Amino acid sequence: MTPNIQTFINSFQNRLEPPVRQHLKNVYGTLMMTCASASAGVFVDMYTSFQAGFLSAIIGAGLMLMLIATPDNGKNTKLRLGYLLGFGLTSGIGLGPLFEYVSFVEPSLIMTALLGTTLVFVCFSVAAMLAERGSWLFLGGTLMTLLTSMSVMALVNIFTQSYFLYQAHLYLGLVLMCGFVLFDTQLIIEKRRMGNKDFIQHALELFIDFIGIFRRLLIILTQKEEQNRRRKRD
Repeated sequence: MTPNIQTFINSFQNRLEPPVRQHLKNVYGTLMMTCASASAGVFVDMYTSFQAGFLSAIIGAGLMLMLIATPDNGKNTKLRLGYLLGFGLTSGIGLGPLFEYVSFVEPSLIMTALLGTTLVFVCFSVAAMLAERGSWLFLGGTLMTLLTSMSVMALVNIFTQSYFLYQAHLYLGLVLMCGFVLFDTQLIIEKRRMGNKDFIQHALELFIDFIGIFRRLLIILTQKEEQNRRRKRD
């Protein structure tokens, strides 16, 4: 094992207590299961005649609310995990139309966006874990203010249909989701230190961040590809 890798591992061991490390293993394991469920949802939408559309969004929102409204009591883990995987499935179904369009433009962009999202997510997560305790929690107020501003921006753009507002919303959303990865990761660690062992709820928070980054990055890459093709034709 090289000295750099050993130093990296020692940094984790020094920063994070064993109960916290075990909790994070549970969180990221559950996150991977939810991502797999989302992949199944994409497959269902793209390769079957099942077209849920708006209905999947409603069902997904309902499952998420049911998960949040069902507190962890140590005996309902399977039920709450079912809610989470169901939410992941409906999230994947919701991504189906976007995947179909991107497949028409350039199928390789899907894998590029997935790899890019994974790299960004891992880097920001590791940065949050190795940073000073609570050093990124100050972002909470800024992120919520930005989220509120973006909601107003989206509402205004329903009526104005401004390309500039759409692009600003897209890129600001990407920055916002990256910020939430930093914030949520450190918040999860602090919650566990205070005795919160709800790894399913914590996986939900990180899954929303991951999907948010992936969706926006995929749209940005697709826009760039379309612009490049138009330049070549011109």
